[in-house]
Amino acid sequence: LEILRTFSGAVIFLEILFGTIVWILVASTGVPLPLLQGWVMFVAVTAWFLSIVFLSVFLFGYANRFAVNWNQADFIFHGATFVFYFGAFLLQAATTSLHHFPRKFNSTTQERILSGREYNISIAASV
Repeated sequence: LEILRTFSGAVIFLEILFGTIVWILVASTGVPLPLLQGWVMFVAVTAWFLSIVFLSVFLFGYANRFAVNWNQADFIFHGATFVFYFGAFLLQAATTSLHHFPRKFNSTTQERILSGREYNISIAASV
């Protein structure tokens, strides 16, 4: 459990925690724009799963059994996760910015893409 006291272990734990929060927030909006938010959900779920696997490698001592440069693997893992989460952030922010547009352009009703509640949740997921 010493890995949780290191910087890398803390970052992995935070990735799992915040990935879970993003996953829940995006799913609770009802995913009004599946093309944009589908990628956000894919990134959140995949990064969450891979973070658990990466943390498990250290928690269960598998890191000592493989001759891998774990510092480099850790750097590559967090760098790739950052790039994917940044792209997901941009798509989630784009979804949030479209909240005032009508859901159906040819309709006479003024139903918005995101309701007020979904808009607030989408802002939280973007942050």
